[in-house]
Amino acid sequence: MNKPIVKPWNGLVAALDVGTTKCCCFIARPQGDGRFRIVGIGHQESHGVRNGAIVDMEAAEASVINTIHAAEQMAGETIREVVVNVSGGRPLSHSVSVDVSIAGHEVGDHDVRRALNQGRSQYAPNGREMVHFIPLGYRIDGNRGIRDPRGMFGERLGVDMHVITAESGPLRNLRTCIARTHLDVAAVVMSPYAAGLASLVEDEADLGVTLIDMGGGTTSIAVFFDGAVVHTDCIPVGGSHVTSDIARGLSTSLNHAERLKTLYGSCMASASDEREIIDVPRIGEEDPNDAHHVPKSYLVGIIQPRLEETFELIRSRLEASGFDRVAGRRVVLTGGASQIQGVRELAALMLDKQVRMGRPLKLAGLAEAVSGPAFATCAGLLAYTAHHQADRPRAALESVAEPPGFLGRVGTWLREHL
Repeated sequence: MNKPIVKPWNGLVAALDVGTTKCCCFIARPQGDGRFRIVGIGHQESHGVRNGAIVDMEAAEASVINTIHAAEQMAGETIREVVVNVSGGRPLSHSVSVDVSIAGHEVGDHDVRRALNQGRSQYAPNGREMVHFIPLGYRIDGNRGIRDPRGMFGERLGVDMHVITAESGPLRNLRTCIARTHLDVAAVVMSPYAAGLASLVEDEADLGVTLIDMGGGTTSIAVFFDGAVVHTDCIPVGGSHVTSDIARGLSTSLNHAERLKTLYGSCMASASDEREIIDVPRIGEEDPNDAHHVPKSYLVGIIQPRLEETFELIRSRLEASGFDRVAGRRVVLTGGASQIQGVRELAALMLDKQVRMGRPLKLAGLAEAVSGPAFATCAGLLAYTAHHQADRPRAALESVAEPPGFLGRVGTWLREHL
């Protein structure tokens, strides 16, 4: 069952992270041990994307083309398809449980497929599209805790599933944008799910952990338990909102606000903030002597409330979902906005949990400049294409495909009904 979810073309797999503030592409070659070696990297500032959704098709298309071209040049190869993330579209999590009769015979792939298809048919999203359909566990005659039911006997087979949906419009815009670059979309993956695949260690995913992916336009949440993602959510607040707050609060341009956030930004006050003075260029003024001078404490006073609000929203969403206790006391932070100084300490204080910074794991050939938390999602897209899920039989069954063609469908019907 260690079969890739996406079949590599020309021996390569490509991942594309289309974010609000950056666009990134990794081209990798699968290794014999199931890991990847990065052979091409491209990333640049993203345009035409706001809060994780495309708002300017031509600008977004240009960003994608330039990013992929840079990765192809480095790899010396061309690609035909990509695995892409989605961080907008207001994702929602749903739980679905179904039971099917197996009439006492041995459970096979066709029984599992029948149960999964029944679950899909029972859930019909209105104006939304299924992004993930993840089996969490199986039951035989009411006995729970079964990871792989194949080869077992019983009268009824049940399955509990986690369905993740998103609005159809943003997903169609994303696929259209990539199609205009003459590439196919091999798979679409939720950003926090991908970031978790890249940055979580196995024990964390088994015992329970909350992955918080702090992007430019959105902050996404994924709760992992027993080795699977059991809940996802998204808040339309990210690092670009912090930048906008700084620009308005200090009357400077967005570019200068981003620079100030990167160089001096912090969300935790210190005793030296009042004494440290920073230069803030004024909007429209070209002479650097016209910059006004403010203490660093003023900058911290702008950043801290926004991030406190973000973590308060995360805490309330987790408590309302009922998955706060399932997630345990572990939190892993990824995304570019998580690199603001003091975010880890503030998250631990606001969420009352143990917090660590996440970064891509198990990737060879990854340059130090692109190995930080901001690139966890792109690295996780590669992990999704491999046999990460196939390590667990229950998840591998998610990727059991329908036999192609009319004869294949007839054979499936005969096996299920005779």
